[in-house]
Amino acid sequence: MECWKSQHVSFPPPPAAPERTEERAMCQEHEDEQINIYCVTHSVPTCSMCQVFGAHKDCEVAPFKSTYQTQKTELTDGIAMMVGNNDRIQGIISQLEETCKTIEENVRRQKSQLCEKFDHLYSILEERKRDLSSKVAAEQEEKLNYIRGLTMKYKEHLELSCKTVETGIQTMEEPEMAVFLQTVKYFLKRIGEASSTSHLEKVERGYEAMDHYTVNFWREGRALHSIDFISGRKRKSW
Repeated sequence: MECWKSQHVSFPPPPAAPERTEERAMCQEHEDEQINIYCVTHSVPTCSMCQVFGAHKDCEVAPFKSTYQTQKTELTDGIAMMVGNNDRIQGIISQLEETCKTIEENVRRQKSQLCEKFDHLYSILEERKRDLSSKVAAEQEEKLNYIRGLTMKYKEHLELSCKTVETGIQTMEEPEMAVFLQTVKYFLKRIGEASSTSHLEKVERGYEAMDHYTVNFWREGRALHSIDFISGRKRKSW
């Protein structure tokens, strides 16, 4: 084992090391100076010359590496939050899609009951049946259009959130601290915006219920022309 360690130490340094040194960001004001310090006052990376003699000489500064680690940790936490938030949004989308199915099933059931009752008096109730069926269909269309539109909004928000997560992960993989610090503030702002769903509407409880379109023929044929859906029925709450 000691022999192996000795051989490993004797290996030449990896060829990628000098390439990373060449890629270090340089100060625009002092072209020979590498960006190696972080200005807390202005939230930007800068060089030692700028701190001593330049635009940031009166600013509060922080060690480059510690600032890098702090903001990378913040980005990591933000991405983790986004992943959890995306899972929650996906759950809402699944619930919305299930709500569509429930509405469609309730509509089919209520239409079936409606038709069964009308069939007993079909000869004189055909015209009225069409009127009442159109009311059910109108609310079906209204509800399904609303749920489908809301589902599309959640899908669009989820797509945006996923793209933000992917971009954030790519930013985390940036090996150069200066380049990372130059871009992380923007992505942290994007994460804050994409993680909020306050602008998205929520479906009220019992929205999928359709049992307020129930009929029951208590009156005789002399009152058939005044038939309407039973009034006074309240929606069931969840």
